[in-house]
Amino acid sequence: MSRDVKRAIVNAAISLFNVNGFDGTSVRDIANKAKVNSANIAYYFDNKHGLLEHCFTVFFEGYVEQIEDGASTLDQGAAGCLRKITENVMYYQFENIYLTRLIWREISIDSQIVREIMSTYLMKERFYLSKVFERGMKTREFRTLSPDYMILQLKGLLSMPFLNIQYMTEVLHVMPNEKYFAEKYIREVYHWIDGVICKRPYDPPIYAVK
Repeated sequence: MSRDVKRAIVNAAISLFNVNGFDGTSVRDIANKAKVNSANIAYYFDNKHGLLEHCFTVFFEGYVEQIEDGASTLDQGAAGCLRKITENVMYYQFENIYLTRLIWREISIDSQIVREIMSTYLMKERFYLSKVFERGMKTREFRTLSPDYMILQLKGLLSMPFLNIQYMTEVLHVMPNEKYFAEKYIREVYHWIDGVICKRPYDPPIYAVK
């Protein structure tokens, strides 16, 4: 029961933070939407800031786990590894689309919690991605490029759909929460990897299983 209450609070907060913004959402708003007493929020999260911090932690624990899983394939080749990281991260974000949208929007705001996230989770992300780019250049799978700038471009591609959901639905008329969009978008990122990063189009090993 307590787990259900906690989950209801988190889901309500994600929904309201997305619609009204963090500052435009009160503890009472969250409690009403979650159909719980406000005291439950204080019990589990202390306050609204604690609730937002919980959302950050939940998201980035899973996010970094997906990157680590992809990075574990590096010995099989840097290009395939980068594709695996891309696939893992994109499916993770699509499966948690509203939490992802909230996190990437909030991460753009300079705050103490954001600086803490950057010093822990995002530094881990940079470590793994730099390792992949450096390995790819060393083995000559990749062109000689700046890893930091490549990370910036890759992160832009991976976060864009979740920062521009309104634009995509109302202007481009695509539904980012649909599975077909996730699959097509991942293929488009693969094209970027092949065309910009790799010296030649990626040729998966014959033993690879899709």
